[in-house]
Amino acid sequence: MLNALSSEYLAKYSDSVSKTYGTTDPSKQFAITPVIETKLRQAILESDAFLNMITHNPVDQIAGQVVDVGSGGLLTGRVKDGRFRAKLGFDGNTYQLVETDSCACIAWETMTIWANSGGPGEFIKLMNQASTRNFALDMIRVGFHGTHIAETTNPTTYPLGQDVNKGWLTIVKEKKAEQVLASAKLDATGATADAYKNLDSLVNDLINTTIHEVYRESPDLVVLVGRDLVSAEQHRLLESATVPTEHKAAQSLAKTIAGKKAFTPPFFPAKQVWVTSLKNLQILTQKGTQWRKARNEEDRKQFENSYLRMEGYAVGDFNKFAAIEAVDVIEPA
Repeated sequence: MLNALSSEYLAKYSDSVSKTYGTTDPSKQFAITPVIETKLRQAILESDAFLNMITHNPVDQIAGQVVDVGSGGLLTGRVKDGRFRAKLGFDGNTYQLVETDSCACIAWETMTIWANSGGPGEFIKLMNQASTRNFALDMIRVGFHGTHIAETTNPTTYPLGQDVNKGWLTIVKEKKAEQVLASAKLDATGATADAYKNLDSLVNDLINTTIHEVYRESPDLVVLVGRDLVSAEQHRLLESATVPTEHKAAQSLAKTIAGKKAFTPPFFPAKQVWVTSLKNLQILTQKGTQWRKARNEEDRKQFENSYLRMEGYAVGDFNKFAAIEAVDVIEPA
């Protein structure tokens, strides 16, 4: 139940929302102005370090041409009797936005605990974080796992948001399938045919065979690697380590692979490996389509924070993306 203190703080939070968004009644759906759109998006991005490193672009249309603003291709040259030009963006690489609705429900019991644990400032901070943090994580979750767009989504059947939108891997598979390899094997003993002995050799081969030659030496290429693969490789290195330098190599594995910075973002598939630049992964939102609502729902005994918008995913340059969907670790007999 809400006690007197949590009710008082909740009223202060509602006042804060009204002032932030310039609305007299946040309990009714209201449009967000362009300036506040930027502030809301920034608050969501800052709630997760990985999300803040990828590209977020506002766009005018629901569908259109993807523009790769971070192109690492050659933009310098000459033309006899003319001017040299190089395009940013690639024909056929289009995006499609869909209605996307997020809602963070905070139970009365939770708000009462928060109110009893600090002052009104802390309560407002926790209320804001409860929505922005979870909205951010959902954006990442769908980006990594989205496979299709359902008219009505089913979080029970698709708990990772597979039916909310098409994520980055699905987009590349549909539009340039050769950039995504189905499987690979890791076998430290070398006994398995066509298997790699370690993640370094696997990633090096993925770069040299699948990333376009224009981008193979790009300084912004990184490795996204699943937690199961990092754990298996660290275990192998530690088991075979006989000197301190080998122990150090095992501990640093989660930071670099094949000389590239390595990341294991939230919700990244446990057995996958991607090589790309972080800015190559895009989340696009249509300007002027963002709506908010923040209302205490007495019948459900919870406060509901809603965020509605037109949103979609894109990959800036398919040639700068390579992935393996399933890497199997062969355990020694």
